[in-house]
Amino acid sequence: MDNSIQGWVNLYKPKNITSFFALKKIKKKFNIHKLGHAGTLDPLAEGILPIALGKTTKLIPFVSNRSKKYIFTIKWGEQSSTDDKEGKITNKSNIIPDENSINNAIKKFKGIKKQIPPLASATKVNGHRAYSLLRNKKNFILQAKEVFLKEIKLINCFTNKTATFEIECGKGYYVRSLARDLANSLNTFGHIIDLKRTKVGFFDNKSSILLDDLLKIRQTDFEFNCIHSSMSVLDDILAYEIEEEEDITNLSFGKSIKINKSLLIKPSLNSEDKNIVFLSQKGKVISFGKLDGDLFKPIKILI
Repeated sequence: MDNSIQGWVNLYKPKNITSFFALKKIKKKFNIHKLGHAGTLDPLAEGILPIALGKTTKLIPFVSNRSKKYIFTIKWGEQSSTDDKEGKITNKSNIIPDENSINNAIKKFKGIKKQIPPLASATKVNGHRAYSLLRNKKNFILQAKEVFLKEIKLINCFTNKTATFEIECGKGYYVRSLARDLANSLNTFGHIIDLKRTKVGFFDNKSSILLDDLLKIRQTDFEFNCIHSSMSVLDDILAYEIEEEEDITNLSFGKSIKINKSLLIKPSLNSEDKNIVFLSQKGKVISFGKLDGDLFKPIKILI
């Protein structure tokens, strides 16, 4: 495949494989030398996994920082070592919360809160991943991190000791930690038995493609039907369309260029970073940087 190709694939990752394994399969099938993903999904989780192709990998932080939506099911009365069904059961309780108690409790988790990651997580402790320390039976303590939960609602409260929820959260939020902490607030234990990510920024189920379906298509179909432009997922940002070839040349050498600020495409109120400006050409991001008056100073070049 052409190494200059850029853009995004809205992948729907299945259960029981790592995010890295999904990338490896795509890389091998379509002979892509450089690709990455925005927001890792646990092996037991399924759902939206945005894949960046080529130099679009430089835009991953801008997608990873956006809000995410999940639907998940908690099993009450049991705590596991990993806060999901993959771990060993470490505590049990006969207390199963009712719908009214759950609805009252979830209100307290909204907003900016401190959250301790699961022991089986990629959080680093003295340079080592927590999941590796847990696997090697090392003793360690994880520090609480500030996270943001925008919305949470109870979808179903079943009689088989489970409840299903939908949330919208910010970067770095651990759904497994929420399950653990919510159960503790209800004087019981709980762990995740099912987890689906339904949205990452502008990526959602509507335009996603299953990994198995993606791996069955031809390369030409992949390029024309599966790749979203690098600009398409950043449509609430401050942007500027480049037309002059001289500007393209100067940018390719990392030089600053002058722009007409009156032609800036105005962002919506949801723009993540008002100071960052993206330069585009025919729907493709070619650089992002900051403005000093009418002078654009590139931070990253994608050409």
